[in-house]
Amino acid sequence: MQIFFSAGEPSGDQHAAHLIHELRKQRPDIVSRGFGGPHMEEAGCRIDFMLTTMAVMGFFQILPMIRKFYHRVQHAEAIFRTEKPDAVVLVDFPGFNWWIARKAKKYGIPVYYYLPPQLWAWASYRIRRVRKYVDHVLCALPFEYDWYRDRGVKATYVGHPFFDEVDEKQLDAPTMQAWEKYEGPLVAVLPGSRGSEIQNNWPIMLDVMRELKESVPDVHFLVGSYKTKQQQMCEQILADSGYDLPLTFLQGKAPEVIELGDCCLMVSGSISLEVMARRTPAAVVYYVNRLTYILGTILIHCKYICLPNLMADREVMAEFPCTGRHEPIVRKLYGVLHGYLTDADLLKQKADELEALRATVFSTGASARVANFLIEELETRSEQRIARAA
Repeated sequence: MQIFFSAGEPSGDQHAAHLIHELRKQRPDIVSRGFGGPHMEEAGCRIDFMLTTMAVMGFFQILPMIRKFYHRVQHAEAIFRTEKPDAVVLVDFPGFNWWIARKAKKYGIPVYYYLPPQLWAWASYRIRRVRKYVDHVLCALPFEYDWYRDRGVKATYVGHPFFDEVDEKQLDAPTMQAWEKYEGPLVAVLPGSRGSEIQNNWPIMLDVMRELKESVPDVHFLVGSYKTKQQQMCEQILADSGYDLPLTFLQGKAPEVIELGDCCLMVSGSISLEVMARRTPAAVVYYVNRLTYILGTILIHCKYICLPNLMADREVMAEFPCTGRHEPIVRKLYGVLHGYLTDADLLKQKADELEALRATVFSTGASARVANFLIEELETRSEQRIARAA
Protein backbone atom coordinates (compact mmCIF):
# COMPACT_ATOMS: atom_id res chain seq x y z
CA MET A 1 0.00 0.00 0.00
CA GLN A 2 1.46 3.34 -1.10
CA ILE A 3 0.37 6.84 -0.06
CA PHE A 4 1.55 10.02 -1.78
CA PHE A 5 1.83 13.10 0.47
CA SER A 6 2.03 16.75 -0.52
CA ALA A 7 2.91 19.24 2.25
CA GLY A 8 4.47 22.60 1.44
CA GLU A 9 4.46 24.47 4.73
CA PRO A 10 7.03 23.79 7.48
CA SER A 11 4.15 23.16 9.91
CA GLY A 12 2.51 20.85 7.36
CA ASP A 13 5.78 18.94 7.11
CA GLN A 14 5.67 18.37 10.88
CA HIS A 15 2.02 17.31 10.90
CA ALA A 16 2.49 14.95 7.95
CA ALA A 17 5.54 13.44 9.68
CA HIS A 18 3.46 12.62 12.76
CA LEU A 19 0.81 11.03 10.55
CA ILE A 20 3.39 8.97 8.67
CA HIS A 21 4.80 7.76 11.98
CA GLU A 22 1.33 6.64 13.08
CA LEU A 23 0.65 4.91 9.77
CA ARG A 24 3.94 3.01 9.95
CA LYS A 25 3.20 2.03 13.56
CA GLN A 26 -0.18 0.57 12.62
CA ARG A 27 0.73 -0.80 9.18
CA PRO A 28 4.51 -1.23 8.71
CA ASP A 29 3.90 -2.30 5.11
CA ILE A 30 2.59 1.15 4.10
CA VAL A 31 4.99 3.01 1.83
CA SER A 32 4.90 6.81 1.91
CA ARG A 33 6.42 9.14 -0.63
CA GLY A 34 5.79 12.57 -2.08
CA PHE A 35 6.54 16.26 -1.70
CA GLY A 36 7.35 17.61 1.75
CA GLY A 37 10.21 18.45 4.06
CA PRO A 38 12.89 17.12 6.39
CA HIS A 39 10.52 15.99 9.14
CA MET A 40 8.64 13.76 6.72
CA GLU A 41 11.92 12.34 5.49
CA GLU A 42 13.00 11.57 9.06
CA ALA A 43 9.66 9.80 9.60
CA GLY A 44 10.45 7.42 6.74
CA CYS A 45 8.80 9.14 3.79
CA ARG A 46 10.58 9.02 0.45
CA ILE A 47 10.84 12.69 -0.52
CA ASP A 48 10.56 13.18 -4.27
CA PHE A 49 10.95 16.95 -3.83
CA MET A 50 11.56 19.24 -0.83
CA LEU A 51 8.44 21.32 -1.31
CA THR A 52 8.95 23.26 1.94
CA THR A 53 11.75 25.15 0.20
CA MET A 54 9.04 26.83 -1.91
CA ALA A 55 6.79 27.96 0.97
CA VAL A 56 5.80 31.56 0.19
CA MET A 57 2.75 33.71 0.86
CA GLY A 58 1.06 36.36 -1.26
CA PHE A 59 0.48 36.83 -4.98
CA PHE A 60 3.66 38.80 -5.62
CA GLN A 61 5.85 36.19 -3.90
CA ILE A 62 4.20 33.29 -5.75
CA LEU A 63 4.25 34.84 -9.23
CA PRO A 64 8.01 34.43 -9.89
CA MET A 65 7.80 30.77 -8.84
CA ILE A 66 4.94 29.70 -11.08
CA ARG A 67 7.23 27.85 -13.49
CA LYS A 68 8.80 25.88 -10.61
CA PHE A 69 5.38 24.97 -9.24
CA TYR A 70 4.29 23.89 -12.73
CA HIS A 71 7.25 21.51 -13.01
CA ARG A 72 6.40 19.99 -9.64
CA VAL A 73 2.82 19.37 -10.75
CA GLN A 74 4.13 17.63 -13.86
CA HIS A 75 6.45 15.61 -11.65
CA ALA A 76 3.51 14.49 -9.51
CA GLU A 77 1.49 13.56 -12.59
CA ALA A 78 4.31 11.34 -13.82
CA ILE A 79 4.30 9.51 -10.48
CA PHE A 80 0.52 9.10 -10.56
CA ARG A 81 0.63 7.80 -14.13
CA THR A 82 3.44 5.29 -13.67
CA GLU A 83 3.13 4.24 -10.01
CA LYS A 84 -0.55 4.95 -9.26
CA PRO A 85 -0.39 5.21 -5.44
CA ASP A 86 -3.37 3.97 -3.43
CA ALA A 87 -4.16 7.45 -2.10
CA VAL A 88 -3.02 11.06 -2.13
CA VAL A 89 -2.99 12.97 1.16
CA LEU A 90 -2.80 16.76 0.88
CA VAL A 91 -1.70 18.84 3.87
CA ASP A 92 -2.62 22.56 3.78
CA PHE A 93 -0.78 24.58 1.01
CA PRO A 94 -3.95 24.93 -1.12
CA GLY A 95 -2.70 27.07 -4.01
CA PHE A 96 -0.39 24.26 -5.09
CA ASN A 97 -2.29 21.28 -3.74
CA TRP A 98 -5.41 22.00 -5.82
CA TRP A 99 -3.32 21.07 -8.86
CA ILE A 100 -2.03 17.90 -7.22
CA ALA A 101 -5.64 16.94 -6.47
CA ARG A 102 -6.61 17.52 -10.12
CA LYS A 103 -3.86 15.24 -11.38
CA ALA A 104 -4.66 12.53 -8.84
CA LYS A 105 -8.32 12.47 -9.84
CA LYS A 106 -7.31 12.30 -13.48
CA TYR A 107 -5.81 8.88 -12.73
CA GLY A 108 -8.60 7.73 -10.41
CA ILE A 109 -6.60 8.06 -7.20
CA PRO A 110 -8.62 8.97 -4.08
CA VAL A 111 -7.71 12.32 -2.52
CA TYR A 112 -7.87 13.13 1.19
CA TYR A 113 -7.31 16.69 2.44
CA TYR A 114 -5.80 16.86 5.93
CA LEU A 115 -5.80 20.37 7.46
CA PRO A 116 -7.88 21.71 4.56
CA PRO A 117 -7.87 25.25 3.14
CA GLN A 118 -9.71 27.81 5.24
CA LEU A 119 -12.43 28.42 2.67
CA TRP A 120 -14.81 29.43 5.45
CA ALA A 121 -12.60 32.51 5.91
CA TRP A 122 -12.00 33.46 2.30
CA ALA A 123 -12.75 32.38 -1.28
CA SER A 124 -15.71 30.19 -0.27
CA TYR A 125 -16.60 29.81 -3.96
CA ARG A 126 -13.71 27.33 -4.16
CA ILE A 127 -15.89 24.77 -2.43
CA ARG A 128 -16.66 23.58 -5.96
CA ARG A 129 -13.04 22.45 -6.27
CA VAL A 130 -13.30 20.47 -3.08
CA ARG A 131 -16.45 18.69 -4.25
CA LYS A 132 -14.83 17.91 -7.61
CA TYR A 133 -11.31 16.90 -6.63
CA VAL A 134 -11.36 15.80 -2.96
CA ASP A 135 -12.94 12.56 -1.72
CA HIS A 136 -12.86 13.39 1.98
CA VAL A 137 -11.81 16.34 4.15
CA LEU A 138 -10.16 15.66 7.51
CA CYS A 139 -10.87 18.72 9.64
CA ALA A 140 -8.76 20.03 12.51
CA LEU A 141 -11.34 22.51 13.83
CA PRO A 142 -14.92 21.74 14.89
CA PHE A 143 -16.50 24.69 13.13
CA GLU A 144 -14.78 23.93 9.81
CA TYR A 145 -16.16 20.38 9.98
CA ASP A 146 -19.65 21.85 10.25
CA TRP A 147 -18.91 24.30 7.42
CA TYR A 148 -17.77 21.59 4.98
CA ARG A 149 -20.54 19.15 5.86
CA ASP A 150 -23.20 21.85 5.47
CA ARG A 151 -21.94 22.35 1.90
CA GLY A 152 -22.20 18.72 0.89
CA VAL A 153 -18.56 17.71 1.35
CA LYS A 154 -17.67 14.42 3.02
CA ALA A 155 -15.78 15.42 6.14
CA THR A 156 -14.57 14.03 9.46
CA TYR A 157 -13.47 16.01 12.52
CA VAL A 158 -10.14 14.61 13.75
CA GLY A 159 -8.74 17.39 15.96
CA HIS A 160 -5.57 19.43 15.50
CA PRO A 161 -2.19 17.66 15.44
CA PHE A 162 -0.52 20.63 17.13
CA PHE A 163 -2.11 19.44 20.35
CA ASP A 164 -0.49 16.02 19.93
CA GLU A 165 2.87 17.66 19.47
CA VAL A 166 2.43 19.86 22.54
CA ASP A 167 1.37 16.88 24.64
CA GLU A 168 4.22 14.65 23.45
CA LYS A 169 7.00 17.23 23.46
CA GLN A 170 9.67 16.75 26.08
CA LEU A 171 11.08 20.20 26.72
CA ASP A 172 14.86 20.47 26.60
CA ALA A 173 15.87 20.39 30.27
CA PRO A 174 19.20 22.31 30.00
CA THR A 175 17.49 25.14 28.08
CA MET A 176 14.63 25.35 30.56
CA GLN A 177 16.95 25.25 33.58
CA ALA A 178 19.25 27.91 32.17
CA TRP A 179 16.51 30.44 31.49
CA GLU A 180 14.27 29.70 34.46
CA LYS A 181 17.05 31.21 36.56
CA TYR A 182 16.73 34.55 34.76
CA GLU A 183 15.34 37.07 37.23
CA GLY A 184 13.81 39.57 34.81
CA PRO A 185 10.81 39.23 32.48
CA LEU A 186 11.19 37.06 29.38
CA VAL A 187 9.38 37.74 26.12
CA ALA A 188 9.01 34.90 23.61
CA VAL A 189 9.44 36.13 20.03
CA LEU A 190 8.29 34.02 17.06
CA PRO A 191 9.17 35.71 13.74
CA GLY A 192 7.68 33.02 11.46
CA SER A 193 9.04 30.15 9.41
CA ARG A 194 8.83 31.69 5.92
CA GLY A 195 11.39 34.10 4.54
CA SER A 196 8.67 36.50 3.42
CA GLU A 197 7.16 36.57 6.91
CA ILE A 198 10.52 37.45 8.42
CA GLN A 199 11.22 40.17 5.86
CA ASN A 200 7.82 41.77 6.50
CA ASN A 201 7.44 41.36 10.25
CA TRP A 202 10.85 41.09 11.90
CA PRO A 203 11.68 44.83 11.44
CA ILE A 204 8.41 45.69 13.24
CA MET A 205 9.27 43.25 16.01
CA LEU A 206 12.70 44.82 16.42
CA ASP A 207 11.10 48.24 16.85
CA VAL A 208 8.72 46.84 19.48
CA MET A 209 11.61 45.18 21.31
CA ARG A 210 13.58 48.43 21.29
CA GLU A 211 10.64 50.28 22.86
CA LEU A 212 10.15 47.59 25.50
CA LYS A 213 13.83 47.65 26.38
CA GLU A 214 13.58 51.36 27.10
CA SER A 215 10.60 51.01 29.44
CA VAL A 216 11.39 47.59 30.99
CA PRO A 217 15.20 47.64 31.36
CA ASP A 218 15.61 44.08 32.68
CA VAL A 219 13.58 42.46 29.90
CA HIS A 220 15.17 39.76 27.74
CA PHE A 221 13.88 38.42 24.41
CA LEU A 222 14.05 34.73 23.46
CA VAL A 223 13.71 34.36 19.69
CA GLY A 224 12.51 30.99 18.43
CA SER A 225 14.09 30.61 14.99
CA TYR A 226 12.87 27.77 12.77
CA LYS A 227 16.08 26.81 10.97
CA THR A 228 19.56 28.20 10.32
CA LYS A 229 18.43 30.10 7.21
CA GLN A 230 15.66 31.91 9.07
CA GLN A 231 17.97 32.78 11.96
CA GLN A 232 20.56 34.17 9.58
CA MET A 233 17.93 36.39 7.98
CA CYS A 234 16.90 37.70 11.40
CA GLU A 235 20.52 38.30 12.40
CA GLN A 236 21.24 40.24 9.20
CA ILE A 237 18.18 42.47 9.57
CA LEU A 238 19.10 43.05 13.22
CA ALA A 239 22.66 44.00 12.24
CA ASP A 240 21.37 46.39 9.56
CA SER A 241 19.09 48.08 12.12
CA GLY A 242 21.98 48.96 14.39
CA TYR A 243 19.88 48.11 17.46
CA ASP A 244 21.54 46.78 20.59
CA LEU A 245 18.91 44.46 22.03
CA PRO A 246 19.00 41.92 24.88
CA LEU A 247 17.98 38.92 22.81
CA THR A 248 19.01 35.31 22.37
CA PHE A 249 18.24 33.07 19.41
CA LEU A 250 17.16 29.51 20.24
CA GLN A 251 17.01 27.56 17.01
CA GLY A 252 14.50 24.71 16.76
CA LYS A 253 13.26 25.35 20.31
CA ALA A 254 9.96 27.15 19.80
CA PRO A 255 8.18 25.05 22.49
CA GLU A 256 10.82 25.99 25.07
CA VAL A 257 10.68 29.64 24.02
CA ILE A 258 6.88 29.71 24.36
CA GLU A 259 6.95 27.92 27.71
CA LEU A 260 9.62 30.24 29.13
CA GLY A 261 8.06 33.48 27.93
CA ASP A 262 5.97 35.56 30.32
CA CYS A 263 4.26 36.77 27.16
CA CYS A 264 4.78 36.40 23.43
CA LEU A 265 5.27 38.59 20.36
CA MET A 266 4.51 36.47 17.33
CA VAL A 267 3.71 36.38 13.63
CA SER A 268 0.27 34.91 12.98
CA GLY A 269 0.30 31.22 12.11
CA SER A 270 -0.75 27.78 13.29
CA ILE A 271 1.85 27.92 16.06
CA SER A 272 -0.59 30.25 17.81
CA LEU A 273 -2.34 27.03 18.87
CA GLU A 274 0.76 25.98 20.80
CA VAL A 275 1.01 29.44 22.35
CA MET A 276 -2.60 29.03 23.45
CA ALA A 277 -2.02 25.48 24.70
CA ARG A 278 0.95 26.66 26.78
CA ARG A 279 -1.19 29.54 28.14
CA THR A 280 1.23 32.29 27.09
CA PRO A 281 -0.48 35.69 26.57
CA ALA A 282 0.42 37.00 23.13
CA ALA A 283 0.33 39.92 20.74
CA VAL A 284 0.01 38.77 17.13
CA VAL A 285 1.16 40.70 14.07
CA TYR A 286 0.87 39.99 10.36
CA TYR A 287 2.22 42.62 7.98
CA VAL A 288 1.58 42.42 4.22
CA ASN A 289 1.95 44.82 1.30
CA ARG A 290 -0.88 47.27 0.69
CA LEU A 291 -2.44 45.46 -2.29
CA THR A 292 -2.51 42.13 -0.46
CA TYR A 293 -4.06 43.87 2.54
CA ILE A 294 -6.80 45.45 0.41
CA LEU A 295 -7.54 42.14 -1.30
CA GLY A 296 -7.64 40.46 2.11
CA THR A 297 -10.21 42.89 3.46
CA ILE A 298 -12.38 42.14 0.43
CA LEU A 299 -11.96 38.35 0.36
CA ILE A 300 -11.66 37.37 4.02
CA HIS A 301 -15.09 36.78 5.52
CA CYS A 302 -14.26 36.25 9.19
CA LYS A 303 -13.53 38.63 12.03
CA TYR A 304 -10.20 37.16 13.11
CA ILE A 305 -7.09 35.68 11.50
CA CYS A 306 -5.56 34.15 14.65
CA LEU A 307 -6.74 30.56 15.19
CA PRO A 308 -7.35 30.76 18.97
CA ASN A 309 -9.50 33.85 18.39
CA LEU A 310 -11.45 32.02 15.70
CA MET A 311 -11.99 29.07 18.01
CA ALA A 312 -13.11 31.30 20.89
CA ASP A 313 -15.04 33.69 18.62
CA ARG A 314 -13.48 36.55 20.55
CA GLU A 315 -10.05 38.12 20.94
CA VAL A 316 -8.12 36.02 23.44
CA MET A 317 -4.90 37.10 21.70
CA ALA A 318 -4.46 40.71 20.61
CA GLU A 319 -4.07 40.52 16.83
CA PHE A 320 -2.94 43.18 14.37
CA PRO A 321 -3.09 42.44 10.63
CA CYS A 322 -1.51 45.52 9.10
CA THR A 323 0.07 47.35 6.17
CA GLY A 324 1.64 50.74 5.47
CA ARG A 325 3.73 52.64 8.02
CA HIS A 326 5.27 50.67 10.86
CA GLU A 327 4.94 53.28 13.61
CA PRO A 328 1.20 52.85 14.36
CA ILE A 329 1.41 49.08 14.64
CA VAL A 330 4.58 49.28 16.74
CA ARG A 331 2.76 51.50 19.22
CA LYS A 332 -0.17 49.07 19.44
CA LEU A 333 2.00 45.99 19.91
CA TYR A 334 4.15 47.81 22.45
CA GLY A 335 1.06 48.86 24.39
CA VAL A 336 -0.22 45.29 24.69
CA LEU A 337 3.12 43.76 25.67
CA HIS A 338 4.06 46.58 28.04
CA GLY A 339 0.75 45.99 29.80
CA TYR A 340 1.52 42.29 30.21
CA LEU A 341 5.03 42.98 31.53
CA THR A 342 4.01 45.64 34.05
CA ASP A 343 0.56 44.48 35.23
CA ALA A 344 0.64 41.06 36.90
CA ASP A 345 -3.16 40.96 37.25
CA LEU A 346 -3.67 41.62 33.53
CA LEU A 347 -1.11 38.95 32.63
CA LYS A 348 -2.85 36.40 34.87
CA GLN A 349 -6.27 37.32 33.46
CA LYS A 350 -5.05 36.66 29.92
CA ALA A 351 -3.37 33.40 30.93
CA ASP A 352 -6.63 32.30 32.59
CA GLU A 353 -8.57 33.09 29.40
CA LEU A 354 -6.19 30.91 27.42
CA GLU A 355 -6.50 28.15 30.03
CA ALA A 356 -10.30 28.25 29.73
CA LEU A 357 -10.10 27.99 25.93
CA ARG A 358 -7.54 25.19 26.19
CA ALA A 359 -9.88 23.22 28.43
CA THR A 360 -12.57 23.52 25.74
CA VAL A 361 -10.60 22.70 22.57
CA PHE A 362 -7.47 20.79 23.61
CA SER A 363 -7.78 17.21 22.41
CA THR A 364 -4.96 14.81 21.60
CA GLY A 365 -4.91 11.84 19.23
CA ALA A 366 -5.45 13.62 15.90
CA SER A 367 -2.62 11.83 14.09
CA ALA A 368 -3.79 8.41 15.29
CA ARG A 369 -7.39 9.16 14.29
CA VAL A 370 -6.31 10.20 10.78
CA ALA A 371 -4.13 7.09 10.44
CA ASN A 372 -7.03 4.87 11.51
CA PHE A 373 -9.36 6.58 9.06
CA LEU A 374 -6.96 6.25 6.12
CA ILE A 375 -6.18 2.61 6.81
CA GLU A 376 -9.87 1.71 7.06
CA GLU A 377 -10.66 3.67 3.90
CA LEU A 378 -7.91 2.06 1.85
CA GLU A 379 -8.65 -1.43 3.13
CA THR A 380 -12.32 -0.96 2.22
CA ARG A 381 -11.41 0.29 -1.25
CA SER A 382 -9.07 -2.67 -1.72
CA GLU A 383 -11.80 -5.14 -0.71
CA GLN A 384 -14.23 -3.47 -3.12
CA ARG A 385 -11.72 -3.73 -5.99
CA ILE A 386 -11.19 -7.42 -5.25
CA ALA A 387 -14.95 -8.01 -5.12
CA ARG A 388 -15.49 -6.24 -8.47
CA ALA A 389 -12.67 -8.23 -10.07
CA ALA A 390 -14.24 -11.48 -8.87
